[in-house]
Amino acid sequence: MLNIRSYNLGSLQTNAYLLTGADPGRGIIIDPGANPAALLRAAEGMEIEAVLLTHAHFDHIAGLDEIRKAKKCPVYLHPLESEWLGSPKLNGSLMWPDVTPPISTEPAEYDLAEGQVLTLLGLTFRVMHTPGHSPGSVSFLCGNDLFSGDVLFKLGVGRTDLPGGRERDLIDSIRGKLYRLDEEVRVFPGHGPRTTIGFERLRNPYVPM
Repeated sequence: MLNIRSYNLGSLQTNAYLLTGADPGRGIIIDPGANPAALLRAAEGMEIEAVLLTHAHFDHIAGLDEIRKAKKCPVYLHPLESEWLGSPKLNGSLMWPDVTPPISTEPAEYDLAEGQVLTLLGLTFRVMHTPGHSPGSVSFLCGNDLFSGDVLFKLGVGRTDLPGGRERDLIDSIRGKLYRLDEEVRVFPGHGPRTTIGFERLRNPYVPM
């Protein structure tokens, strides 16, 4: 059983997720955004097995240094964005100086790949490479729960006008991979409320089935 807690972090209201399984003393974090104090309070006394990054845009990694220092946990990221963690230009933090200072952090400890299966919290997380919003965007599927980053939102999709974005890739990722999942799969996006695959197939105006 996967327990999911969501935290809206930073000025862009990025969804960070704290996940626990059967053992409430162990967790993983997905996409730690800026000012992660509430996330760290919730994880106090907890061993964090990993930080999983759906992609390396600044609003999804702004709290990574604080999490690493507090929890000494490894980070997983797709290798197409391996250089982004250390580059404010690539991760976009130089583009919005009124929103964020330049962000630079250490490289990820582990790479992610299409079809990879991670065993964390005694559960399995399947990695789906879902580019389009960014070249290394991934989604994580655990049972009927999907963490889609900035690929698929409720009644929306990720923007493709940032460096490395490509609309055709985004549509292919959604139609060719995410929409092929069971309609009951719950979608936990990088911004906004959760949704389901079935709802988006029927209602998403940007990528109709």
